[in-house]
Amino acid sequence: MKMELPPNVWFHRQPHLMIFRPRGILDEECIDQIVYLVAKEEDRAEKRFNRFTDLEKLDAIDLNFQYVFRVALHRRLVYAKRPPIKSAFYVTSPAAVRIVRIHALITGHSPIRAAMFKNVADAAKWLDVKEKILEV
Repeated sequence: MKMELPPNVWFHRQPHLMIFRPRGILDEECIDQIVYLVAKEEDRAEKRFNRFTDLEKLDAIDLNFQYVFRVALHRRLVYAKRPPIKSAFYVTSPAAVRIVRIHALITGHSPIRAAMFKNVADAAKWLDVKEKILEV
């Protein structure tokens, strides 16, 4: 059974990459939905997949430190026994930088390798994909 993806999530079978492009306000409900989706896809996937999150089109971020910390710690613990993956974040605002730094710090020393990028080309290179795959 194939999972129905929300309109802001794409999955590229080759090169095994999930792309998330939130719009509007990034809040707890939005993060809860994507974390649930990623967990379901990880359980179903025959092969690990990397992630790319494009935070450029957000209007606002409504997340506090405790929530971001809790979600990142949860992801670190849940993913602890799985193969390494890369999770690239394209950030264009100071607010996005703050939340991605927390996530990367908490998931550090785990199979989740989170990295922040200020341009898509560098993210594509790090993920070892063509830049056009990451563009809208």
